[in-house]
Amino acid sequence: MRPSLRPFAHLLLALSCGTSCIATATAADITIYRCTDASGALTLQNAPCPKGMKQEARTMPGVNTVPMAPGQAGTAAPPATAPTVPAPATTPIPDVVTPSAAPSPDTRRLPPPVMFQCTTYDKGRYVTEDPEPASRCVALQTVGLDGNPQSGAGQACEVVRDICARVPDGALCEAWQKRRDETEVAFRFARPENAEKNRADYERVARIVAESSCGL
Repeated sequence: MRPSLRPFAHLLLALSCGTSCIATATAADITIYRCTDASGALTLQNAPCPKGMKQEARTMPGVNTVPMAPGQAGTAAPPATAPTVPAPATTPIPDVVTPSAAPSPDTRRLPPPVMFQCTTYDKGRYVTEDPEPASRCVALQTVGLDGNPQSGAGQACEVVRDICARVPDGALCEAWQKRRDETEVAFRFARPENAEKNRADYERVARIVAESSCGL
């Protein structure tokens, strides 16, 4: 088994004296202990072996020490240092000027088309895109020749036009949203024969609201 040796640099170093040496000194003898344990592991040390280990002692002469030449005493080589890398020059970062945000597509939307609010003869109200007031025939009461309303045999009506006015610009979106809701109800509760027509009308009005400034 290969022995494990403890470091004894001061025991194994031999210095040779050159012309720069001034004098030499003889060190005291040193005793080396050779210790072997039960498993055969070998240890060399400068102190007696622990109990239970086989011990062999050997005395060795001390190593001569040589004084340093004048001017070298107490002078140790400076430790090697890593070269200093200059820090990269920093350039001041100019203030960042945030450009004015480009107008979003929403800000360029146009207002919806004009809308009209109409009032019927019986004070009902509705909104419409048609600038021409609607007309309706209001039934008239008929009487007999004797003036008795019960004996009237004919029917008559009076044509009455609704009264319409342009919706102010500030109320256009509200009017169009009301029109959209009305067409949606007409579409969802339409008779089968009117379903497609009412659906197309609702989708058209809903698109106008969504694509105009009312859809913001």
